[in-house]
Amino acid sequence: MSEQDTIPPSMTPQDALVAVMIAASASDEVVTAPELLSISRIVDSLPIFETYDKDRIRTIAQTVFDLFEEEDGLDALFGLVRDALPEHLFETAYALGCDVVAADGTADEAELRLLEEIRFELNIDRLHAAAIERGARARFAHLPT
Repeated sequence: MSEQDTIPPSMTPQDALVAVMIAASASDEVVTAPELLSISRIVDSLPIFETYDKDRIRTIAQTVFDLFEEEDGLDALFGLVRDALPEHLFETAYALGCDVVAADGTADEAELRLLEEIRFELNIDRLHAAAIERGARARFAHLPT
């Protein structure tokens, strides 16, 4: 399957946000139940997704998975995301990616590398990124056992 076969005709801004969340979850090659639940809750509760057709999630997820199989798929994914998202939603995309990574209580090296790549590709200021990351850690903190 070629890269062109996997790309939906056009991504909406909401599709791009979903793609970032799916990519964050799949970056370590393990999509955990807490990550999937986090994505579902985000799409169900945030105002940006009020009019979003949730049936598109499966198509967007398959697009992300297919692009991850391509040699330059990550670059293509970021191109799609940048094309679909207005710049004022770049930090939103990063925040949603951070929330998904934090959802299962662990952030492995592959997930952290993808977040770093998102910061770079979406030109997120390092200080803003640190604040977003801290917020995600605070929201998904666990009690000590």
